[in-house]
Amino acid sequence: MFKTLKEDIEVIFEQDPAARSYLEVILTYSGLHAIWAHRIAHALYKRKFYFIARLISQISRFFTGIEIHPGAKIGRRFFIDHGMGVVIGETCEIGDNVTVYQGVTLGGTGKEKGKRHPTIKDNCLISAGAKVLGSITIGENSKIGAGSVVLKDVPPNSTVVGIPGRVVVRNGVKVKKDLNHTDLPDPVADRLKELEAEIEKLRNEIRALKEGKVQDEQHSAL
Repeated sequence: MFKTLKEDIEVIFEQDPAARSYLEVILTYSGLHAIWAHRIAHALYKRKFYFIARLISQISRFFTGIEIHPGAKIGRRFFIDHGMGVVIGETCEIGDNVTVYQGVTLGGTGKEKGKRHPTIKDNCLISAGAKVLGSITIGENSKIGAGSVVLKDVPPNSTVVGIPGRVVVRNGVKVKKDLNHTDLPDPVADRLKELEAEIEKLRNEIRALKEGKVQDEQHSAL
């Protein structure tokens, strides 16, 4: 247990250049506090002390702004940077050497039973504001871009961006060259363009009908 706690501190020094001393990290890093509280709550949860485990998680949420359900399984060297607004669901499984940033949600998509939260494999990075939803798997060494919404499985060694999330890099090779962070998919805008095209088509048809009617009336008058 003490080895795990020490690794939780060491990974902060590796990942965060702002970390200056052990005392500073132990006393001021809310992500570390949330992880340590979760490790206690999870141990109680496994022994079926559900109420006490949930109480600890809610107290931790109050002080850190990070909500981790005591049922979630978290591996070694898990790092939450900044952390405010992070939510991790009950059946979520997180591997080793995973990093998440503020505003990340590892949640479900509804009221389904059983495994309803994501599985995050080893060495993944989930950027600020990303939402990973449902019983899906994020493969090893993958990166989720800031603000992305991921609803499907992600292969190992991939980079995902956009809403909905799309794989843009796999094994170091670009999957789609014309997709970048300044040109993300926008389904709402795409649908509006389709509606505009439909309206223009209807206008042309109405115009053609009116012109045909006028011509018929002119022929009838002659």
